[in-house]
Amino acid sequence: MTVAAGIGYVLLALGSSLSLFIAVISHKPFLVLILLSSTLVWLMSLIALSAVWRGFIPFKTAAWWPYALLILTSVASQEALRLLLWRLYKRMEELLDAFAGRVSKPRLVITDKMQIALAGGMGHGVAHAVFFCISLLTPAFGSATYYVEKCSRIPFFLVSAMIALAFVTIHTFSMVIAFSGYSEGNRTDQYFAPVIHLAAGMLTLINLGSGGCIIGIPLLYGMAILTLLHCGKLVWRRLTENRRQGNIY
Repeated sequence: MTVAAGIGYVLLALGSSLSLFIAVISHKPFLVLILLSSTLVWLMSLIALSAVWRGFIPFKTAAWWPYALLILTSVASQEALRLLLWRLYKRMEELLDAFAGRVSKPRLVITDKMQIALAGGMGHGVAHAVFFCISLLTPAFGSATYYVEKCSRIPFFLVSAMIALAFVTIHTFSMVIAFSGYSEGNRTDQYFAPVIHLAAGMLTLINLGSGGCIIGIPLLYGMAILTLLHCGKLVWRRLTENRRQGNIY
């Protein structure tokens, strides 16, 4: 039964990513490569950040502000990396378009660009899930489960998987929003990803309070739903505008 529970936790955390991978990413080897590269880059960044903070953890105070500072520095470093990846992506896009012109092949269309951003965002989400959830699930396949005092009603592994799913959703689709914002110079979309990322990270601090997971997890999913809705609206708007202009580039 615990093996089934462990598999369930993994599927809860990464099931949506697996479905999206099969439906969209797996059909194009280039997107698979981007996904794998993005996952590796984000994992390395999280490992580097954890190495920096390792000298300060565990905190010797029960105050919440050291954790808030940790989240703030983590979000700031990851958003800086997102901007760096965007600049690398633009360079790659220019090279691909130039190569397509030389061999008389079609240039990247808007759907290709969105799928590239989606693959990059999924890599970010998968790295987050592996680092903060999947790596903790080994005991879940044992003969018992585990609870923490602050959230005694829900197994710790289930809480981790639910939080991971929310962040996978946020990271996957906020990358599409951010890349679109950078491309169009839209300040709202440019700021959306870091603001949502920071807000979601800070919401996890609610779990430090007694029974906080009962409040924090629904609020976190509210952030994920907001990201999905904004991304869907953005994609619909851009595709509609390009269709009206008769230009798919």
